Amino acid sequence: MKYTNPFISENPWNYSWCYSAMPLTKKRSPDGQSEEQGRYLQANSREFNTVFAYPNNTIKTSKYNILSFLPLNLFEQFQRLANAYFLALLVLQLIPQISSLTWYTTVVPLVVVLTITAVKDAIDDLKRHQNDNQVNNRPVLILKNGRVECNKWMNIHVGDIIKLQNNQPVPADILLLSSSEPGSLTYVETADLDGETNLKVKQAISVTSDMEDNMLLLSAFDGEVKCEIPNNKLDRFVGILMYKGKSYSLGHDKLILRGCIIRNTDWCYGLVIFTGPDTKLMQNSGKYTFKRTNTDHLVNVFVLWIVVLLVCMCSVLAAGHYIWELKTGYYFQDFLPWSKYVTSPAVSATLIFWSYFIILNTMVPISLYVSVEVIRLGNSCFINWDQKMYYAPKDMPAEARTTTLNEELGQITYVFSDKTGTLTQNIMIFKKCSINGVSYGNVFDRKGEKVDISEKTEKVNFSYNKLADPKFSFYDNTLVEAVKHGNQQVHLFFRSLSLCHTVMSEEKVEGELVYQAQSPDEGSLVTAARNFGFVFHSRTSETITVVEMGEPRVYQLLAILDFNAVRKRMSVIVRTPDDRVVLFCKGADTIICQLLHPSCRYLQDVTMDHLDDFATEGLRTLMVAYRELDSAFFQAWREKHSEACLSSENRERKIAIIYEEIEKDLTLLGATAIEDKLQDGVPETIATLEKAKIKIWVLTGDKQETAVNIAYACNLFEDNMDEVFIMEGQDFETIRQELRSARHKMKLDPTLESYLLTSKPKPFFRILEEVPNGNFGMVINGYSLAYALEGNLEVELIQTACLCKGVIFCRMTPLQKAQVVELVKRYKKVVTLAIGDGANDVGMIKAAHIGVGISGQEGMQAMLSSDYAISQFRYLQRLLLIHGRWSYIRMCKFFNYFFYKNFAFTLVHVWYSYFSGFSAQPVYDTWFITFYNMIYTSLPVLGLSLFDQDFNETWSLRFPELYEPGQHHLYFNKREFVKCLVHAFYSSLVLFFIPMGSVYNSVCNNGKDISDYQSFCLMVQTALLSVVTAEIALKTTYWTMLTHFFIWSSLAIYFCISFFLYSDGLCLLFPSNFQFLGVARNTLKLPQMWLTLFLTVLLCILPVIGYHFLKPLLWPIGVDKVIERIHRCMRQPQLLLIQPKQKRPTCRRSAYAFSHQHGFGALITSSKTVKSPLYAKRVFSFQK
Repeated sequence: MKYTNPFISENPWNYSWCYSAMPLTKKRSPDGQSEEQGRYLQANSREFNTVFAYPNNTIKTSKYNILSFLPLNLFEQFQRLANAYFLALLVLQLIPQISSLTWYTTVVPLVVVLTITAVKDAIDDLKRHQNDNQVNNRPVLILKNGRVECNKWMNIHVGDIIKLQNNQPVPADILLLSSSEPGSLTYVETADLDGETNLKVKQAISVTSDMEDNMLLLSAFDGEVKCEIPNNKLDRFVGILMYKGKSYSLGHDKLILRGCIIRNTDWCYGLVIFTGPDTKLMQNSGKYTFKRTNTDHLVNVFVLWIVVLLVCMCSVLAAGHYIWELKTGYYFQDFLPWSKYVTSPAVSATLIFWSYFIILNTMVPISLYVSVEVIRLGNSCFINWDQKMYYAPKDMPAEARTTTLNEELGQITYVFSDKTGTLTQNIMIFKKCSINGVSYGNVFDRKGEKVDISEKTEKVNFSYNKLADPKFSFYDNTLVEAVKHGNQQVHLFFRSLSLCHTVMSEEKVEGELVYQAQSPDEGSLVTAARNFGFVFHSRTSETITVVEMGEPRVYQLLAILDFNAVRKRMSVIVRTPDDRVVLFCKGADTIICQLLHPSCRYLQDVTMDHLDDFATEGLRTLMVAYRELDSAFFQAWREKHSEACLSSENRERKIAIIYEEIEKDLTLLGATAIEDKLQDGVPETIATLEKAKIKIWVLTGDKQETAVNIAYACNLFEDNMDEVFIMEGQDFETIRQELRSARHKMKLDPTLESYLLTSKPKPFFRILEEVPNGNFGMVINGYSLAYALEGNLEVELIQTACLCKGVIFCRMTPLQKAQVVELVKRYKKVVTLAIGDGANDVGMIKAAHIGVGISGQEGMQAMLSSDYAISQFRYLQRLLLIHGRWSYIRMCKFFNYFFYKNFAFTLVHVWYSYFSGFSAQPVYDTWFITFYNMIYTSLPVLGLSLFDQDFNETWSLRFPELYEPGQHHLYFNKREFVKCLVHAFYSSLVLFFIPMGSVYNSVCNNGKDISDYQSFCLMVQTALLSVVTAEIALKTTYWTMLTHFFIWSSLAIYFCISFFLYSDGLCLLFPSNFQFLGVARNTLKLPQMWLTLFLTVLLCILPVIGYHFLKPLLWPIGVDKVIERIHRCMRQPQLLLIQPKQKRPTCRRSAYAFSHQHGFGALITSSKTVKSPLYAKRVFSFQK
């Protein structure tokens, strides 16, 4: 109220008892680190503050430096078991007594893999270094030696006094000392902290505000601050300022946090409290963790399995060698002499064990990881090159900022999304209104039929109003005509909108007004009134100046009855220029309808019908009403209000009762409808993702009302839901009862429920998937969540939330967002994705398996911390359902095929050992072993893993159910691995014994024996390559000219290289390295060779063809039905019915979302916002 000063906690008290038990030193924590117990600092005294070793303001998000890069990166890479395995294998190959292959066959691929990965990591970290340097080297004004000096952010220290100017970001957490605004107010935007772009107000205490910008006083200021230790609570700060022998309490309303932006304030000074990693923004940013995909973890497990299998195989073969040497080889030493270091069959068997370990290492070839890196890089490039994810207005394509997580995009089950800037554009647009029973905003053609508004629709011409906002658009000319013709009800409606608000105006250039509103809704309403001729121009603590149809009118501001979450309305009481006292009120329709005079019943019914129509379009609505007051009645009410404000007990309740006395018997003026503009395609994207069985949870720092409105607008919540549970308990027991009640309504399994309520969850406890008995949603705020995360209540929370179709978490801190993501990861065996656009989303982006950053209005922090960057939420469906699904299927096919071809390749050695005295002699030519993975099978693998598609992008988007196999890991798992092993075992038997049988005791046409070692090797390796090529051809579902080239050219390359390697010239020049003289031309003309080739290919692929045919019939999975539907639609396109877009059939009215705080009302009426006498004179002259 204008006659009541706001309560400001600046009276001197003795707060020393608060810190009597708090030592002002640091003690050692159990891990040996210094642990701060309480912060103590002195202004303008670096010497004093240095004693406590507070960190400077440098921010470091990079992982490496020049010295640590090589050892740290190698350490990380050798955490991958396969790399460690090949390093050990390399060491073994350097021992000549056991090496059956040359050392360079392992070291070259290993170095290539390590180098490619290191270069990629170095490039990624270099980008982080560049971003850190950009932030740390930003300019800032620091007070030193009585004058302000320009310095860098990283040189700020605790205790410094810094100067900030309008539109400048805040570099550290500072205590506000003074500002250019009246009452030392400072307006800040906190979008990077809580996602809200509306302004917050901070106010300095009077003992420092009097210093203003006096350099002498600021330099002499030596106040001491005792406060809490650095923490991540954005809405809490406790401390005291001791200055000139007095103590002053400090709260979070005096602290401006790093990440805020100064708005509508020319300058302000602040004392630095927290710097760098101690700031609340960085405390909430979370830690970077090295992300690996599920397939990486599985491959690590399979590597262990293979190593164990390899050891077992080598042991069996070594035992066979021991028996052979003992019974046979010992007596043939004249022909097969032992080496000098072999003294017995046991020693020979031990050495043979390691020889077989080396020769059979191809079960896990190093080329596997080279291929994986190339495939992931290629699929990342496809994401970067996707023109359908290019956003022209910002000239921004999609970007894969990491190349290691592509297939994980095809396995997402939970999406955690920010709201502001991610789902919405945070733009409020005045779309329609209802005034005195007439609805405005629709457009009709000459026939009187309603026309949909598009870009071609003609806009209303506001040229008659010189103060109109050129960005404002409206399409119904009938409302403008009503204003021009002087319709009294229409004028009164817009007069109400221009007066009933707490917006602050600024006119830096004459005729160009800039509004600063705590809520975007309120700003849009004032802008609408401005364009229709009722321009809110300026305000003082006692007046509001409105330019009505070109004529300035000054209203005396008598009272502001501010908004709060319970009232859901606000009112102003003004004295008009014609000396009438009028109350204007706006608020939620459910509240206003209860306050209307009975004579408004008919108008109320008509307006409610209009509100239903507005709600059908998903618009946010509020009602507008007024009441003309008798002067005597108002004076009596004012006295009651003064008494209530001065009351020391139940003050807020008494004030609320007084408000209700005057806010009644209102006359209805009409209603407004505002569009909280969603990003393009958000509802359609959410609907598509839900069809893919992806659950979407919205995690926002915004208020509950706004979050729920958006949930309905984007179809995350629906009107036909059985129930939406609101969790708003303020203590542990209440939250527990709310969760149990919700689970009971969803009919949770009683067995599991009793387990959850009576037992403490184990560290690796996983919550099983359950199907609720209906369609439910849940809303929970950050305060209640803090209790829900305690003890075993978190299990009940996650169990209840996972049963809901959609979940909204509101009023959350950045740390709580990350905690919710970690909670799902801990108790659900699923892949998670977090998407956001602000610095307050960085924590959850880092915590999720996949982090997606959006280039929004809240800066680039989210993008810089993300794994993938897109510019619009709607691109998420292409990222997941197309690129993610294709990448997952391709990678699964790659791993299955790669393990198969290498198992088949390796196991042939085992069967050959029974015919070679277990001597570790390879069954293939050495050059074939070298080229098998690097050349002969590399092109088909790349063709399959880069270009294969089971269905094109049109079918992938039309049938999102195709995404489901990835969520359940159906295409690559332990069962599939065992199937590969069994298939390879069978194929290796065919590949060895069919050639063996075809050449056994066989002769050529000239009578020469053909069962020699070289010919047999060529037949086996040719049959092997033909079989694996046929196998990959069966796996390929998307055939192009490029695919044909990649697959069949491998066979052509093999035959060309074979003729070259086995040519006379090469064998004669290098006889020790090329020992297969003329084998190719002699063997390939034999009929036994082609018979072997035909039989091996036929016998190896027949079981595969039979399995693929019988599997959908005998062991179908859910996606098989979808595939059958697609095939039917391909055969009969008329079966593909295109569903027309339907308007959301809702009757739910999304209420006007005021700010969650009390607004500027108390400050406006407290005389604290009066600009200056000069400013008052300018307004007065304008009024004249």
